[in-house]
Amino acid sequence: MKDVKKTRIGIRALISVGLIALLLVLVGLNGDERFSHNQLMDPWAAATEAHAASAVANPSALPDFVTLAKKLRPVVVNISTTQVAERSEGPAGPFQEGDPRGDFWRRFFGGPIPRGPQRQKSLGSGFIIDRDGSILTNNHVVENAEKIVVRLADEREFEAKVIGKDSKTDIAVIKIDARGNFPVPPLGDSDQLEVGEWVMAIGNPFGLDNTVTAGIVSAKGRHIGAGPYDNFIQTDASINPGNSGGPLINLRGEVVGINTAIFSQSGGNIGIGFATPINLAKEVLLQLKSKGKVTRGWLGVVIQRVTPEIAESLGLDKAQGGLVAKLSKDGPAERAGVKIGDVIVEFDGKEIKESNDLPIIVARTSVDKKVRVKLLRDKKEVTLTVAVGELKEEVVVASAKEKGEFGFTVQTITPQIAESLGLERAEGVVITAVEPDSPGGEAGLRRGDVILEIDRKPVRNLADYRKALGESKKGKGSLFLVRRGESTLFLALKSSR
Repeated sequence: MKDVKKTRIGIRALISVGLIALLLVLVGLNGDERFSHNQLMDPWAAATEAHAASAVANPSALPDFVTLAKKLRPVVVNISTTQVAERSEGPAGPFQEGDPRGDFWRRFFGGPIPRGPQRQKSLGSGFIIDRDGSILTNNHVVENAEKIVVRLADEREFEAKVIGKDSKTDIAVIKIDARGNFPVPPLGDSDQLEVGEWVMAIGNPFGLDNTVTAGIVSAKGRHIGAGPYDNFIQTDASINPGNSGGPLINLRGEVVGINTAIFSQSGGNIGIGFATPINLAKEVLLQLKSKGKVTRGWLGVVIQRVTPEIAESLGLDKAQGGLVAKLSKDGPAERAGVKIGDVIVEFDGKEIKESNDLPIIVARTSVDKKVRVKLLRDKKEVTLTVAVGELKEEVVVASAKEKGEFGFTVQTITPQIAESLGLERAEGVVITAVEPDSPGGEAGLRRGDVILEIDRKPVRNLADYRKALGESKKGKGSLFLVRRGESTLFLALKSSR
């Protein structure tokens, strides 16, 4: 009986060994087929595609960031800039704030001591996009820079010049005068990114060259109030000061974003970083390199979000589109017959799901192009043809301090600014900067306040603002009515003249 049992066990063992051998043969054949196919592919592409496919097929497998880092680190550069700060007022004497001896100093020596212009240095990142030495970075990295120095991964340094910049998208192109076979990374398709997808960031945080961090795409289409074309990629890949302008890279080794900003209460990384989608940069690159600036389409409307309550009151089936709150006089939309209260639901064949979609789509449209605009008016669908205009650059008004007034800077409110501030109409002027020790600063004015009235006279535009200031009496106080957020308040200012 024992011999029979041993015989049965032996037969089972042989069968098991045979099955395992058969499986190994099949796996070997499949592996040979994959190998012969990959022999026809580019080695770098094959490696990155294989790792990307492996990560997708097996979520528990870690991606190969080593290969990506070796390939992409040479394309990232360190950017250092030198800026000259505006002339400012120094401390009110050699004493600390609150020291009673400060009153004595101000009484006999006339207050703050003037300082001369000061040079400031800052650091950022960028990456090579052309073998001619062109480098892509953030506009805020090189804005107002007197001198720009680029250090490559091989430690060579070159002075760079700005050949194109766009403040609305915070993108700039700089160029170094150098010869060499510069490595250039492929630019991917940021629209194809998926939430949860692995990404890698390379940059120079706090001046630490070629620092590599990794994470995932946390969200897409984030609006953080940075401008009219907000559409950021959110990632938890560590981004810190100095990373701005560096690339965000997917597992295929493609640049999918430009690291731009972080959300932080301490100044350091807390896992919430934002990158400009590379597709947005690709749309303006050609213009930046050829003309140094970007020409955009303009519709001439101020729009607001269609809330569920507004949709219900207008008799709409769902809350989507952009509600026209104001029309620019003789602008493209007004000339075409658009009216206040219309809800734009389609522009040039593209559906407007959210109000933020419209400015981006219009900006991408060629100037003078005639497009069909579909809108809802009195519960009926109306289609109009609009000739797209050109969006003019915003003009910054000279500061009141330069005119001997209240020590703050104002800017006309454009439709884009009105939308970002949540204003229904593009009227008035907005404060863009306030000197701390000026009459305006002491009265409590803040950056972002909208001036509605001066001495009970309405301020609808820059002309009204200048006229009201001109009529204010010397040595007398002026009463300002300002809007701050959802509230309005009166502030009394006394001119220093």
